[in-house]
Amino acid sequence: MSGHSHWATIKRKKGAADAKKGQVYTRLAREIVMAARDGGGDIGSNVRLQLAVERARAENMPKDNIERAIKRGTGESKDGIEIEQIYYEGYAPHGIAVMIDSATDNRNRAVSEIRHALTRCGGNMAEVGSVGWQFTRTAYFYLPAEGNNFDKIFELAVDGGANDVTADEEWIEITGPVESFKTIGDRLGGANIHPDEAGIRMTPSQEIELPVDQTLQVMKAIEGLEELDDVQAVFSNLKYTKEALAALEND
Repeated sequence: MSGHSHWATIKRKKGAADAKKGQVYTRLAREIVMAARDGGGDIGSNVRLQLAVERARAENMPKDNIERAIKRGTGESKDGIEIEQIYYEGYAPHGIAVMIDSATDNRNRAVSEIRHALTRCGGNMAEVGSVGWQFTRTAYFYLPAEGNNFDKIFELAVDGGANDVTADEEWIEITGPVESFKTIGDRLGGANIHPDEAGIRMTPSQEIELPVDQTLQVMKAIEGLEELDDVQAVFSNLKYTKEALAALEND
């Protein structure tokens, strides 16, 4: 899992993801809507919403847009636009399974664009359930190692119900069952510890390692999917090796 987040960090540094401001705002607004719908509109008690709003502010998203998205999520605002969260299943090149998290107001457009993107890169859509069984919904937190005490975070996370807490020189990663998400977030927030990422992810039961050139092909295909307006995130069973991440960073 950490390989995926390292990759996301590289993309942010290179400015490769979300290059268009309008696309950024659309995606962030939908994330705020979904976070408010699932956990309520109180930023203080909704970790996912808090992070979504922080990301929106970092991108200079207008305050009115943020507040409007929160109200749409809680149902206070009835603007006639219904956002659906749908997981689409498919295969990227070289048989890599992908779960595509979509937040859309038009499922026909979403599935058409996703199918086209997969076909163009040598992948294909899959039947419902044919890929999903390889993944488990998981609560996920990702924090910088610098400035954070691993032992303290470990204790807070385990007390909150985490299954695993791992670290390397740069990052600390927490995973646990979905129902532990709020408890872990509350424990961290109560200790004034703020993750860089937090949410519900699809975790593969097994990862597949490919040669570096094939790994980069799959990563490029996933990037193409993530650039679609209706796609919030893409999860796969690809193993992001250090060699492939280094090649991407030096590209």
